[in-house]
Amino acid sequence: MAEGALVAFATARHHARKAGLRELAGEPGWRATMAQADALAPPVDQSITATFTTESFQNSFVAPGVSRVSAIVSVTAEDSGSVRTEPDVVELILVDCSASMAHPWEKIQAARNATRAAVEALRDGVWFAIVRGAESAEVVYPRREGLVRASPDTKRAAIKAIGSLQPVGGTAIGSWLTLAADLMSLRPDAIHHAILLTDGKDEDETEAELDTAIARCEGVLQCDCRGVGTDWAVSELRKIATALLGSLDIIRDPAAMEAEFRLMTEAAMARQLEVSLRVWIPNHARINFVRQVSPSILDLTARGRAAGPLITDYLTGAWGSERREYHVSIDVRPGQVGAEMLASRVSVLVRNNVVAKALVKAIWTEDDALTAPLSPEVAHYAGQAELARAIQEGLEALRDRNEELANRKLGRAAQLAVESGNNPVAGLIANVVDVVDAATGKVRMRRTVDRSDEMALDTRSTKTVRISSSARLAAEPQLTSDA
Repeated sequence: MAEGALVAFATARHHARKAGLRELAGEPGWRATMAQADALAPPVDQSITATFTTESFQNSFVAPGVSRVSAIVSVTAEDSGSVRTEPDVVELILVDCSASMAHPWEKIQAARNATRAAVEALRDGVWFAIVRGAESAEVVYPRREGLVRASPDTKRAAIKAIGSLQPVGGTAIGSWLTLAADLMSLRPDAIHHAILLTDGKDEDETEAELDTAIARCEGVLQCDCRGVGTDWAVSELRKIATALLGSLDIIRDPAAMEAEFRLMTEAAMARQLEVSLRVWIPNHARINFVRQVSPSILDLTARGRAAGPLITDYLTGAWGSERREYHVSIDVRPGQVGAEMLASRVSVLVRNNVVAKALVKAIWTEDDALTAPLSPEVAHYAGQAELARAIQEGLEALRDRNEELANRKLGRAAQLAVESGNNPVAGLIANVVDVVDAATGKVRMRRTVDRSDEMALDTRSTKTVRISSSARLAAEPQLTSDA
């Protein structure tokens, strides 16, 4: 199979008698022939040291007059095994040193230990800096307020400087991000990543100032955000993490901070390539949405940038060896019965090289047996998106003391979590409400809820699970029927 261009179509296995179609679709996720892959594979930059493959899962049969076409496009990156030159990387550690970090004192001590762990995990040669964040931001290492390459000597110096992190002052997260963007500009062609830790709300600047700083960082750096304790605002950190293609989570116990920082840094060190998705659509079509749906939900729709007529590019950030999945929804002009249309071509781009492609197709037929089944992958991830919305709306209703709405939304969330096999989220829901009957979505509100349990459910509501083999097999009889 041609390197970086393993393409798959996922359509139902059917005989389309009424439309005169002949066994067009194969098994969900079937892989293109060698000739098809070769036809889709342009010459690839040999310095790209990962092999990208794609699969497109959908039921491509649509009823007359229907205009919406959806597919789950799965993208996998694997180390190609070729000789690799480590990429230029900048890693920043933004540590909250506001006065609240002294209460209790173990919190600032844990933050220092965590920052030391992150420094130790840096790969030699990576550019880095440690930023103290309060009502303003300053570089505590290197002292000249720039960047320094990681080496045994600079790591030792950095670890020594971490002892100067003292908890004094307020919280203005926008100023931390602005300094981060300035530092990243010193190595404009590098992969840029930051870790941001806070224990409080952004109280020393306006919301507009924070939004301006976030906008300054968009497309410049990725940022993984962590809140320690329960006095920070999930909505604020979610806004940052979402805009900057990063992760969000709560650290309930300061003692867990060290392991969390080490894991985030190791993950950042494993990322080798900046990747974009390029979505082509035909004339008179419209992109309804493009969402990352695995390993977490991230709406990319508003981030699209025109790259030519009918072409939109979406930044996805830096990748290591991993798999991500995207839900692509296109509105097209309906065709005549029997017509077949290429509704979208989704390409994977690395340094402007197309390294893989997937196709989204539409075939109009009057055969209800063909059009009725929904692709199990599309159904699964649509359910995961609904699950995240139900949780967030339910928690908001809980905060607003709207018990009836909270009961309905969190009950639906419990039902969806069990149906989709999202056991981690199901467990988090059970920490917030008493689940009476998950199958019917019946839950009971609790008189008191631990604030950390509520925040953990909120922060992890967008984490998804992949469709199980059993769920896919359960859908097979419907997809393969020849009524």
